[in-house]
Amino acid sequence: MLTKTDFIQYLNCLESLWLLKNQPDDYPNGEFSLFLQKLIEEGYEVEEQAQKLFPHGIELPEFGTPKDTQKILQNGGLCFFQAAFETNIGVFARVDILEHLPNNTWHLYEVKSSTSVKTDKKHNHLKDACFQKYVLEQNGLSVSNVSIIHLNKEYVRNGEIDLEQLLNIEDVTEKIRGLYSEVSIEIEQAAHYINQKSIDTSQCSCRLNTRSNHCDSFSFFNTEIPEFSIYEIGNIRANKIQDLNNEGVLSIGEIPNNFKLNAKQELQIESFRHRKPIIEKARIAKILSSLEFPLHFIDYETYASAVPKIDGVRPHQHIPFQVSIHTIQSDGSIEHFEFLAHELEIPTQMVQFMSDSTGTIGTFISWHKSFEMGRNKDMIEWLPQYQEYLEFMNSNMFDLEDIFKSEYVDYRFHGSTSIKKVLPVLLPELSYDDLGVQNGTMALDLWGRMVLDKNFKEDKAQVRAALLEYCKLDTWAMVMLFKKLKETTKKRKIQHGIQSRK
Repeated sequence: MLTKTDFIQYLNCLESLWLLKNQPDDYPNGEFSLFLQKLIEEGYEVEEQAQKLFPHGIELPEFGTPKDTQKILQNGGLCFFQAAFETNIGVFARVDILEHLPNNTWHLYEVKSSTSVKTDKKHNHLKDACFQKYVLEQNGLSVSNVSIIHLNKEYVRNGEIDLEQLLNIEDVTEKIRGLYSEVSIEIEQAAHYINQKSIDTSQCSCRLNTRSNHCDSFSFFNTEIPEFSIYEIGNIRANKIQDLNNEGVLSIGEIPNNFKLNAKQELQIESFRHRKPIIEKARIAKILSSLEFPLHFIDYETYASAVPKIDGVRPHQHIPFQVSIHTIQSDGSIEHFEFLAHELEIPTQMVQFMSDSTGTIGTFISWHKSFEMGRNKDMIEWLPQYQEYLEFMNSNMFDLEDIFKSEYVDYRFHGSTSIKKVLPVLLPELSYDDLGVQNGTMALDLWGRMVLDKNFKEDKAQVRAALLEYCKLDTWAMVMLFKKLKETTKKRKIQHGIQSRK
């Protein structure tokens, strides 16, 4: 059977889909991520809201078969939710909303939890809709209209959900008409491909893609790819990957000296070739010495939902519910401040706590500062009484990650400047592995369920302790990395002093 999800996987990497269908025991099924689970739940949530636009709709069984659908359609009705269909070559579709029109044609609706119609490689909503239309028409239904229902990014909740404002119904009939013939051929090719008895498993279609576009089974098909490969070069483009593949180059160390890369990428390659980090100690010392004390290392945890749960919030807008701050004074003393909300609310109490803890003095230090600054801008909209404080934060925000983009480059970071990549290399003794909460998605999920789910059964005191410990480590890790950088620059000064005396 070929589903819509299968088809999108086929378009991204046909070999990966074949492996999943034909050799499931060899398919590297990773742990089902909380992030993916969240996306699925958000889809259901938006679908539930969209169905309210069709009060005459008939809901089919959750896991109903095509036979169940045929029986219900024969009984009449104007609108159906989750109708199931299958073609004679095994292409299966479950349609979000299907409306019977007076002229005996059908209006197909696809419901998405995004705030726009996406057409990128990973999420092509138009090809999704084409797939559904194909299956329906193969079953003898004439689809005359196709629409995609998605969230309105400008909607701000104020009281009860206003469905007409929350949801946009975008007519994509003409766009689908232009794509339909091409996609129909691709669907039939996919259905044929997954039924082949064997394929070439020496490599897959992702071979010429950048790392973020690799399929889950990339390592199964491309066994000769070394640990430090060309795919790990920071921000390398697909055309460069293709050029290097054409030259038979897979390892960073094999890249020719005359191959054109940008300055940051060259530093990563140099680090690999010398098997040591490239550290611009003088520049790091100058940057760090320019920071005004006290230094406030800060990190937010936030909650977001597709359908806003409280007033004043837009779809997918992040609401800070937790903050950790480690403050270093000029004499080296360190103090820790932490806040964790008890309910989902506009974070008035949290901002007041922050203001009381830090005041408008010193430098605020974060990792990937655009996130914290973005949340501050949101909070200025919600809480204009704290505008001065939040604008001071944003005007005096330093991004510690920036140093690891050009001043401190280590090939062992694998082309990333994420703190989860930097920390194990420079401070392996600091680890998230033993924590009850290990990433931001887990924090969002756990806290969200704790404050919103009436049937939450876990020990809330333990959950709060785990959340506090996780966020505290985020800022403590920045403190220790800051100290590590300071020590590195001090060593240079000591060595320089010894050489001067000689």
